[in-house]
Amino acid sequence: MARALADRLGFGCLSTDGLARHPGRPWPTPEWQVPPHVDEHYRSHTVDELIDSVLGHYERLWPRIEELVTAHARAEPDTAGLVLEGSALWPASVVKLAVPHTAAVWLTADESVLSARMHAGCDYDRMPARERPPVDKFLARTLCYQTMMLDTVTRLRLDHLDTGTGRSPEDLAAAVLAVAEAQVGVGRTAMRSGPSVAEGPNFVRAYGDQTL
Repeated sequence: MARALADRLGFGCLSTDGLARHPGRPWPTPEWQVPPHVDEHYRSHTVDELIDSVLGHYERLWPRIEELVTAHARAEPDTAGLVLEGSALWPASVVKLAVPHTAAVWLTADESVLSARMHAGCDYDRMPARERPPVDKFLARTLCYQTMMLDTVTRLRLDHLDTGTGRSPEDLAAAVLAVAEAQVGVGRTAMRSGPSVAEGPNFVRAYGDQTL
């Protein structure tokens, strides 16, 4: 969806997952095998410890994200904007951004949708039983993270969209753009008439999610 939005706008596209290393998905792909330390990370920690670990990682990463968003938001008018996505876009941090041409929309999905996506992505039903515990921990951490994120978004009255309704990435991109263009502050939709902070050529669409 982020790439669909970037293509629509002629912007660059970047994931916060690529900015710094942290234990990632604990299942193999044709191009990648799970390193022993990643497997051990999920097997040896409780879900609460895994949440503390990843939130600590995002906190350490935030100054770099803030610098990146600020640089694009204050760039020359002919500089391409940026669509930035990733779980490290923690709402309580993002909402404090005081830069122009910037919007934020958080994406959520029902727990059953997230579980189904993850299980399909790792071919869980065909996975040997001994390889499932790290995946179970990763999913539990993901669901816990979304609950915390959605609680924070709701408390701060920030904009969010449900991605589990069967819409295509292109349709979701259009929905995100519509919400973003109505915002008068980072993450907050206008509740009254007037100009939007989204006006301007370098409008940075920053949205956070834990979509797999």
